[in-house]
Amino acid sequence: MSTLLIYGATGYTGRMAAEHAKALGLNFEIGGRSHSPLATLAAYLDVPFRVFDAGPDAENALSGITVLLNFAGPFAQTAEALMRACIKAGIDYLDITAEINVYRLAETLHVEAARAQTLLLPGVGWDVVPTDSLAVHVAQRVQQPRALNIALQVPGSMSRGSARSVSEIIGAGVLARVDGELVATPEAQPRHFDFGEGPVLCAPLSFGDLVTGWHSTGIPDIAMFVHLSGDAFPEGDLSLLPDGPTAEERDGHRARAAVEVTGADGVIARSVIETMNGYSFTPLAAVEAARRVLNGERRPGFATPAQVFGGGFAQSIAGTVITDLQDR
Repeated sequence: MSTLLIYGATGYTGRMAAEHAKALGLNFEIGGRSHSPLATLAAYLDVPFRVFDAGPDAENALSGITVLLNFAGPFAQTAEALMRACIKAGIDYLDITAEINVYRLAETLHVEAARAQTLLLPGVGWDVVPTDSLAVHVAQRVQQPRALNIALQVPGSMSRGSARSVSEIIGAGVLARVDGELVATPEAQPRHFDFGEGPVLCAPLSFGDLVTGWHSTGIPDIAMFVHLSGDAFPEGDLSLLPDGPTAEERDGHRARAAVEVTGADGVIARSVIETMNGYSFTPLAAVEAARRVLNGERRPGFATPAQVFGGGFAQSIAGTVITDLQDR
């Protein structure tokens, strides 16, 4: 029987994913680095657990696993070792990262993974599932799409794990895709996007969509932006942050992203996607992606959610709505 391993299952989002996998009746195990919290969660869920580091010997801990779903961030510290272990063991790898360098790593491992018949599928959470689906949707609304702009709206508070990943995202610098190539754009300026309630100012920032958008749509020029509200990007001692927002806080902050695509004729098509809060969306999307891969929806090598599951994948998660705005 195919078996899913949820790694980082005792973290804020990993635990929600494990509980959802249990509710769906999936055949799965949980894993991570610390024995005591894993043992407690495994007993609660009545599932097996594995204790191992995301290091050079990780392959030895993956016997009998079909799909690995990684929730252990910052992913700069776990993704490469687990990707390489999965390639060696012939296991499909999924994660929920927003860190662009993990996508770039997966690109470099594409040939090796394809040769091993292994899927590398980072970004099966709120980044990048909604924006990946939205980019595909909007690209179909223009003739010969040439430029893609993506903006995220980040409301409410951030989990401790996400805050740690943000330092990796900021550390990557401001990048854009120009004529199909990723280039540094330190002089990029903020600009306004409409998430459905009027234009708001968004700052340039480099997320995984600079990689996935290119592979999913083939659009050669891509830029990314983010609109911050509340205490979305915390500063100071991150270890003092709570695990993450409460269920009530999540329910009070739905998530949105805006995409605009410019065609060769200059026409600009714009759409907005709205989902439940990103922290509620991510475990549902990630487990659904893993379930589909377990059931054979897969392709060898590095891929994007839209390439594997189609452009409508985000809308398969309850509460997700795409609204088309007026073309320019």
